[in-house]
Amino acid sequence: TRAAAPMGRYLIRRTLFMLLVLVVISFLTFFVFIKLPPGDPARRLAGKAGTPEVIEEIRDRLGLNDGFWTQYGRFAKGLVPIPGWWLNEQVYYNYANNVPVKTELIERAPISIVLTTGAVILWLLIGIPIGIMSAVKRRSLADRSGMIFALIGVSLPTFWLGMVLIYIFYYKLGWAPPTGLDIGASLSASVMEGKFVLAWITLAVTSAAFYARMVRGNMLEVLSEDYIRTARAKGLAERRVVYKHGLRAALTPVVTMLGLDIAFLLGGAVIVEQVFLLNGLGLYALQSLSATNFPAVMAVTIVGAIFIVIANLVVDVIYAWLDPRVRYS
Repeated sequence: TRAAAPMGRYLIRRTLFMLLVLVVISFLTFFVFIKLPPGDPARRLAGKAGTPEVIEEIRDRLGLNDGFWTQYGRFAKGLVPIPGWWLNEQVYYNYANNVPVKTELIERAPISIVLTTGAVILWLLIGIPIGIMSAVKRRSLADRSGMIFALIGVSLPTFWLGMVLIYIFYYKLGWAPPTGLDIGASLSASVMEGKFVLAWITLAVTSAAFYARMVRGNMLEVLSEDYIRTARAKGLAERRVVYKHGLRAALTPVVTMLGLDIAFLLGGAVIVEQVFLLNGLGLYALQSLSATNFPAVMAVTIVGAIFIVIANLVVDVIYAWLDPRVRYS
């Protein structure tokens, strides 16, 4: 009970701070995309042949003639997850097709979630074992091989690797299915067909290389600590020293990076989704930005911010669980 009280107070403080951060981000995002961009969205939608009457009608329909705070209130109301608003009221629309932005986010978010989940699992299964092996067998052939992989993986541009994989496994070998995933397609069927495999590999290679180097460096530092030497002096098995005492401490920085990486990818893996034509949040943001479709860009920005602040909170809690020296204060 005594341990739970500080944690409860910590979670309350962090949650309130998280809400404040989201309010500030939503305001800045709205201000930047509504007040600062050049040009008039209504004029762009009307086209070159648009008359002043048509432009004014579009401005009224989009609510662009309303005051700043009225527009911001309508935008912010669309972000509040209250069932009556979230499911029924259509508070902000895509400029291009007049569809509520929330509807499009709900349709595209599962694609980004599946892409992120598979890539994270893959790069953890590759990167962490390579890092541990390289640290335990320092200066061995296994260590040098692992670090060569890490160097190559970090150096490969994601878009280049994705196109190479498509060329080899689809065009040359015919092992992979064609790229592209339409909105509303069955994700389970797409996964079983292998639609995400090359995209997972593309995302995982660079991250696995980075995590392998990070785990190796952390493990080497931890294994040189006094308490590790004490554990060995007491006669503990080397496997127990490495995995129970060393690995747990070495993984704390990895948890921090993992939380942020997952949050960024959930907000849209722009390059990979573009290369493989996966209609997730990243491709949605890119298409909307190129079309100056600011409501859609604002929505993806806010969704990414929500993922990041939640990831920071979860990472801090896990960090304290992994490292007993961290206290909720």
